[in-house]
Amino acid sequence: MATVLKNGAAALLTPIAELVQQAEVRECLQWFTKERQWISEQHLALCRVAAPTFLEGKRAEWMVAAFKAIGCEARIDRGGNVVAQFSPDAQGPYLAVTAHLDTVLAPRTPDDISVDADGTMRGPGVSDNGAGLAALLAIARALKTCPAGINRNSLLFVANVCEEGEGNLSGMRFLCRQANLANKFKGFLVLDGPSIDHITCQALASRRFEVTFQGSGGHSWSDFGIGNPVHALSRTVASFMDESSDIGPSSLPRTSYNFGLIDGGTSINSIPAEARAKVDIRSEDERKIDELAERLKHCVDRALRKENAVATGGKVSARMKEIGSRPGGALAENSSMLSVIRAVDAHFGIRSHLDCASTDANVPLSMGVPAVSIGVGGRGGGAHTPAEWFHPEGRETGLKRVLLILAGLLRRQ
Repeated sequence: MATVLKNGAAALLTPIAELVQQAEVRECLQWFTKERQWISEQHLALCRVAAPTFLEGKRAEWMVAAFKAIGCEARIDRGGNVVAQFSPDAQGPYLAVTAHLDTVLAPRTPDDISVDADGTMRGPGVSDNGAGLAALLAIARALKTCPAGINRNSLLFVANVCEEGEGNLSGMRFLCRQANLANKFKGFLVLDGPSIDHITCQALASRRFEVTFQGSGGHSWSDFGIGNPVHALSRTVASFMDESSDIGPSSLPRTSYNFGLIDGGTSINSIPAEARAKVDIRSEDERKIDELAERLKHCVDRALRKENAVATGGKVSARMKEIGSRPGGALAENSSMLSVIRAVDAHFGIRSHLDCASTDANVPLSMGVPAVSIGVGGRGGGAHTPAEWFHPEGRETGLKRVLLILAGLLRRQ
């Protein structure tokens, strides 16, 4: 559904248009066109520094150096996040502009990140979230060069760790709940990926589990009949899917489950001593997540009983452990942040829509702090695969969108 200009956003159309006409704002917007080569160079360089989840340290150090070169004060906090600002004396409250450091896949060598003749970047993380990190640096340098009348001391730039996979949003959790900056935020603008046609303002909740079956293991012939962890795990997956056959892409509330990783065993002619599966459960309704988590537990228990009932020898044991939980939340429809974004999108003619997804915005939204996640322009695809790519065409519009959103927010508050 295309974004509708409600009263708050409609009232901002004229102020946004007036902002764009101001010389200092216009100069800042034009900076993105003048410095497109610099932005692409930063994008390429940072993506060549591997940053898999839990191992973002080298990229964090690279980002600190990049922020300092721009003229910002920058440091790495105890959670591993890069925190940068224009003035170290600023006390907040802050509007945080963030982008996650980590990638699902990581380049083995810098040469795994390549550039085609037409400017297309290829390799792990170039879109998700190399695009967001490059935008973070571009916004910081643009505002350092031409402040655009923005109260820059109210801005905090954050390149955070552990957004992907089993990172469980720990970087954002630390920032919001444990860091010295906790309780000093008035809002979060999360930059994630290239797409500018969405405004993620509803946090998709999720829970993740690891299911493990263990046994004595043995030879496939001489020990045949003892409890087999792989067989028990297979029963679990099959029964859960059978009992969840009513859940599909069109289910309401929208809900999903995924057995994303299964492993165990040592050889084809060995009865495994262990088998594991990792399961992701998501829903727009957290009660549905709890219902499916309970269903999974019942399937594990039933599979354990069945495997041990037919075993003639050693029995198997089972363990179900929660390995991740992302909280839900939503931005109020009358939020000034949402009104500003809608007005800016109307100014640029961007037909954005509101959506629900799991992003770094989950944490502040669950705490009642205004937050959205948006893309930063350009085109990209293949996220979370070796074939990931990004092309900078259209990036300038995305960056101007971010800058104007910041100008609108900081001038209203």
